[in-house]
Amino acid sequence: MFSRRDFMAGGLAAFSGALVSAGDGFAQQVSTDEVFFDRDAPVLGNPKGKVTIVEYFDYQCPYCKTSHAMVKKIVANDGDIRLVLKDWPIFGGASVFAAQAVLGAAQIGKYEVAMEALMKTKARISENDVENALTGAGLAMKDIAAAVNSNNRKISALLDRNYRQALAFNFVGTPSFVIGKTIYPGVLDEKGLKAAIKQARS
Repeated sequence: MFSRRDFMAGGLAAFSGALVSAGDGFAQQVSTDEVFFDRDAPVLGNPKGKVTIVEYFDYQCPYCKTSHAMVKKIVANDGDIRLVLKDWPIFGGASVFAAQAVLGAAQIGKYEVAMEALMKTKARISENDVENALTGAGLAMKDIAAAVNSNNRKISALLDRNYRQALAFNFVGTPSFVIGKTIYPGVLDEKGLKAAIKQARS
């Protein structure tokens, strides 16, 4: 139903101010606008929030799923945070399939429903698990498939941009975050996330 691609982690870069420069043969630059304000990247929380949290995640990542409720709670309780969600499907074909499906759901106004359904699944999932979770949440796979197919170029380009950014930041796993002008390449607990938000505000 969907086109499938495998992604691999790697790369080298540092985040400093306006641009991210990447080395190790990955000669590209990533602007802060691309990281924080990609028009195709889903945003939860307060779209006009003064602090932006960018999370790179995979639907097969157990740590992403474990911390998801905590991240959402902090964002909701704060009220002044934009949460930008960037699929970085690094665990193979099922991860790519899941990312495409949820981004397809976003095209029909069902992003959060689809995302929450997959965040409640077990760590390792198959394509059948993805379909079962989405249909169990009341979504029709035929509608999602149609949305993916008709928006394939946009979805593929977004995943490519997310991948390029993750390489530029030298992330090696999920979840990883950019908050303010600081990168956090790994899991943040509640105390760590609150401290990162406080630092971004200062």
